[in-house]
Amino acid sequence: MAEGLTLIGYRYSVYTRIVRVALIEMGLEATYHELNPFSSAPNPKLLEYTPFGRVPVLQHDGFTLTETSAILRYLDAVGPGLSLVPTVPHQMARMAQVIAITDFYGYVPLVRQVFANAVFAPMMEEPADPIAVSDGLKAALPVLQSLDMIAAEGHQLNGIDISLADLHLAPMISYFAMARQGAAMLDGFPALQRWWQGVADRPSLLQTDPFTGP
Repeated sequence: MAEGLTLIGYRYSVYTRIVRVALIEMGLEATYHELNPFSSAPNPKLLEYTPFGRVPVLQHDGFTLTETSAILRYLDAVGPGLSLVPTVPHQMARMAQVIAITDFYGYVPLVRQVFANAVFAPMMEEPADPIAVSDGLKAALPVLQSLDMIAAEGHQLNGIDISLADLHLAPMISYFAMARQGAAMLDGFPALQRWWQGVADRPSLLQTDPFTGP
């Protein structure tokens, strides 16, 4: 049922990595096509799939889907293994909460501000914005606080029961922790740090690392 998957993404996109992690965790394979959504001019090929011109884009049997959380739910539904969506109401609700926190409050400070300026820009020999790093660290504080509370509670981010929440959050924490300032801040949230230490070496994350993976 899940044969013929095609993923269109960008190597350094954290959302593309989320989908690639999910494919591995779910035992699925997809043909991969690279398109850069951050080019100076809108990529006309991407605009054929979505007016937002963003990745990832999933195609399957003539069906095109965008938005990472929707793609993960679709892959979970068509995949051959056990569902990574909890059936227990409290767990399912916490999963949805983690994904929402990650997208609405976490992505910009963790990735676009801290990682992009403290790690990616220097690596690519591009100008970095130290003010953006400082602002990102401030905005990251309530994000990490809320996620630490969820991890401490144990319904999700417990290092035992992997769900779509883990797959959605882990690539963002991976990028954030690559920054010296991000790793230091993460140390202040013991439950979240325990979760991260438990998932950081999963093969799906190692194989999709855009800097060291294949």
